[in-house]
Amino acid sequence: MLLLCGIFPVVPIDFAVLLPALALLALLLDALLGEPARWHPLVGFGRWAAWLEKRLNRSAAGVVSIFCGTLALLLALAPLLLVVAALLWLAQQSLWLWLLAEVVLLYLCIGWHSLQLHIGWVSQALLAGDLAQAREKLGWIVSRDTQQLNNDEVAQAGIESLLENSADSLFVSLFWFAIGGSTLALLHRWVNTLDAMWGYRSERYEFFGKVAARLDDLLAFIPARLTALVMALASGRYCLRAMQCWRTQAAACASPNGGPVMTTGAGALGIRLSERACYQGEWKAKPPMGCGPAAGVSDMAPALSLVWRALGLWLLLWLLGGLLLNWLQYGVVYVT
Repeated sequence: MLLLCGIFPVVPIDFAVLLPALALLALLLDALLGEPARWHPLVGFGRWAAWLEKRLNRSAAGVVSIFCGTLALLLALAPLLLVVAALLWLAQQSLWLWLLAEVVLLYLCIGWHSLQLHIGWVSQALLAGDLAQAREKLGWIVSRDTQQLNNDEVAQAGIESLLENSADSLFVSLFWFAIGGSTLALLHRWVNTLDAMWGYRSERYEFFGKVAARLDDLLAFIPARLTALVMALASGRYCLRAMQCWRTQAAACASPNGGPVMTTGAGALGIRLSERACYQGEWKAKPPMGCGPAAGVSDMAPALSLVWRALGLWLLLWLLGGLLLNWLQYGVVYVT
């Protein structure tokens, strides 16, 4: 909010109260329209990033490859300056056009409807007894090999993806929108896309994608933990159990930001997630996540419900925080 006041000083409006309303409108657009079937900006950005990577990722040497990856990152994000310039121009020309642009850009950053669809397809296939179809649909949203997973393992991987990706595709975007509007939300979404494209520990990307991966971790560090906290609070009487799983299990997870969200979500649901995963034909043990019985297909709907409750609580706390800041601001003005 403070950053926005500095970027858009010409807009005489209270961001503390306005931004949650704009976020709600963006969420409604996402619910009604889903992701654009054609001309999605992230698709265009992905092509731009792939073009840069093809031309700059020419060296396997550590330092040189890190430098080239950093240069590619900066060039990939350069179009964001055009977005900022366009928003500044809109803010000076028309308040309503600027508000519309903020809502549309946030809507394009959010992938909540798409995530629900993919999880729903996996769940429906499992409920129909079509394991092959469930494995195929799961393979669209996870990086692990899915062809050797049984019913419960498919469900567990789906729940993990739902919990972890709800942070990246929903809560982290809302967090940065609250801090700096659509510009920072778009920055995070683009960096997250670069991490998904380049952030692999392979010979080709080990060094080239290192800066993008670290920047993505940095941008998600605080909002991922806020997401885990809100999920714990949204679980009601299971809050302490969820927090205990976070405290004792998250550090062992491979993802520094996915760990808190997945362990907290699993603890809130009273289930255990995947104990193993297959990557490139090799099975690897995974650290404990959650407590209670191993998750199955019947736990996918409660997991989705948990994220919905967390989203509602997130928006409510955001609005109440904005109203409190607004009251404190006018209280100070009134006294002085």
